[in-house]
Amino acid sequence: METRTTETTVPTAGVQLTGDLVVPAQARAVVLFAHGSGSSRRSPRNRLVADALNRQHLATLLVDLLTVAEEAIDDRTGELRFDIGLLTERLAGIVDWLATGEPAGPLPIGLFGASTGAAAALATAAARPDQVYAVVSRGGRPDLAGADLGRVRADTLLLVGGLDTEVIRLNEQAHAQLSAEAELRVIPGASHLFVEPGTLDRVARDAADWFTAALPPRSAG
Repeated sequence: METRTTETTVPTAGVQLTGDLVVPAQARAVVLFAHGSGSSRRSPRNRLVADALNRQHLATLLVDLLTVAEEAIDDRTGELRFDIGLLTERLAGIVDWLATGEPAGPLPIGLFGASTGAAAALATAAARPDQVYAVVSRGGRPDLAGADLGRVRADTLLLVGGLDTEVIRLNEQAHAQLSAEAELRVIPGASHLFVEPGTLDRVARDAADWFTAALPPRSAG
């Protein structure tokens, strides 16, 4: 069986979203990406991470969490990218869709969130404790998940750039509120977008290792 790559329509919370689904041969789990403020499923940073996960036999789903009309509004106002409730509702619906096994097979589910998408990923993990096994945040704003942090049961890795001092502080606060297995790692020399040489590769490696360790084998999913 070869790697299967599909642009797919994703039904969730009463809307139809567009996603890119990659299912490697012998996939052991599927990771749903929640992109950050002002970004999309075409984010080169998230795609680099997704490619690394695919090489470790992890399926990936990158989805535009806003409709075309909503993206036009958000481009003008910037309001929807910070609507954590809306993003969480849609992510939870996508988790339910993945859990049917129809899109990628009966695979355990992990979430990868960047920027504001990390808050939505954690809130979704809290809302779907029996379906989401692991969460990785890249330069995220987990603090925006609020009271949901204490309800997260998924193993959680928070990755922050060493030069991103304010976000480090916010991640430290969020980490203290997580009661599940959680780790905060500061990547030296990295800024918020991890544009420095080698820093995003480090994110990809750490994420792949975390998901591989935290997600159960396919037969248990």
